[in-house]
Amino acid sequence: MKILHLDKNHPLLLNQLNDLGFINHEDYTSSKSEIETKIPDYDGIIIRSRFTIDQQFLEAATNLKFIGRVGAGLENIDGSFAEKKGVYLISAPEGNRNAVGEHALGMLLSLFNKLNKADHEVRQGKWLREANRGVELDGKTVGLIGYGNMGKAFAKKLRGFDVEVLCYDIKDRVGDENCKQVSLKELQEQADVLSLHTPQTELTLNMINSEFIKAFKKSFWLINTARGKSVVTSDLVEALKTKKILGAGLDVLEYEKSSFENLFKNSNRKDEEMPEAFRYLINANNVLLTPHVAGWTVESDIKLAQTIVDKIKAKFC
Repeated sequence: MKILHLDKNHPLLLNQLNDLGFINHEDYTSSKSEIETKIPDYDGIIIRSRFTIDQQFLEAATNLKFIGRVGAGLENIDGSFAEKKGVYLISAPEGNRNAVGEHALGMLLSLFNKLNKADHEVRQGKWLREANRGVELDGKTVGLIGYGNMGKAFAKKLRGFDVEVLCYDIKDRVGDENCKQVSLKELQEQADVLSLHTPQTELTLNMINSEFIKAFKKSFWLINTARGKSVVTSDLVEALKTKKILGAGLDVLEYEKSSFENLFKNSNRKDEEMPEAFRYLINANNVLLTPHVAGWTVESDIKLAQTIVDKIKAKFC
């Protein structure tokens, strides 16, 4: 079987697939249309998020048996059409779930203790102790939306704290010893913290909007290490201004390109062209921003690649 690698990944992926007898070719620079001309020669594709695998691409891939996505989500692949064509889809949420859980916890603790604000002030020679008085996580209720690999990893990290962890998920009976599954209404009534762990689907696009936010009984903190387009940024900013949302840790933004490699389509975008809501976020002391790296650790690089190899081996060897 011949596999075309469209994104660079940890070397173990290529090395182990070679050892298993697969023929591996790499193309990290050709355009999508150029790839389409040669894709009939391949049985498999390995990709991160370089471009969308749509119906046109899949129709050209006449011999394709599988697509391996080195990451958690599959939203950049036309899954329903792939399924019709008998193309097996492989993702690797097991590979970076621990990294995401740790990142979400780090963001939450940083927000509670104003670490980014305090660090910036001390570097400017300001020693403002009272202004940087924090709050403790103990005694809080943490609500998770989505309780798959990522949600479970975050809940596990919270076991060392005296907190109640609740989750809402479209699947029944996903709760466990680390988290109690509840209705969305109950979560909105009780949560002090909301953390998103959902894939990008029609149900989650623009999910966190004004109506959704206002349904929370208490003011709350928001953590998003899932997908940027789940949050309507302008509605988030309004809630930050009114203190309905007390602070936000955002590893993802709705403005990201689908490849996740750039924040805006035009990477040279001038400040005056930036959305007003984004300008607010980058100047807010109670907002913590990272560039879609929650699952992007030294260890997850290895684990993601190994997960893809193991799943290909189990299916095709």
